[in-house]
Amino acid sequence: MIKKIFNFILPPDNWKVPVIVICGVLSGTLVFILYVGNATSYLSDKPETCINCHVMYPQYSSWRVSSHSKVATCNDCHVPQDNFFKKYAFKASDGARHSFMFTFRLEPQVIKIKQAGINVVQDNCIRCHSNLLNHTMFVKDDRGEERLCWSCHQETPHGSVSSLSSFPDSKVPGLNPIVPDWLKKQLNK
Repeated sequence: MIKKIFNFILPPDNWKVPVIVICGVLSGTLVFILYVGNATSYLSDKPETCINCHVMYPQYSSWRVSSHSKVATCNDCHVPQDNFFKKYAFKASDGARHSFMFTFRLEPQVIKIKQAGINVVQDNCIRCHSNLLNHTMFVKDDRGEERLCWSCHQETPHGSVSSLSSFPDSKVPGLNPIVPDWLKKQLNK
């Protein structure tokens, strides 16, 4: 049975070399894309991961000088915290989307939070600040819907972010170079 499956998967003899070459090229391309996209950085909770994409510099800079930087990382607010599996499923899907967009330079110049992210941030505001909240604090809008925390606290924790010019003197850590040192040496010969 196993031998039949193995023989079914193997290409005919005259196709073995092209199949091996194609698999090697595809594998190499995948590894290169993961490397260029800095994919392994998304496994951490380091805020510097968020600036893999240059459009996140203003958010990083404004967070860094806020009171939240002393007690919360980006993931504390922007990733679900109520369940281990939910947290890593959300982080994986969001990280894969961000990594894909960064790798292929598809990131927009002005970022906007998606609805799933809005829900997560709202839940995390309530989770962290529940000791300060009571049921009368949740204000309703004109349609009778509960307003988001940042509809009143819009400059928490990112300040008024429109561009990096909002924080002209902020220091943002440099990105790791994409070109490996051994290749730079070869190119400079």
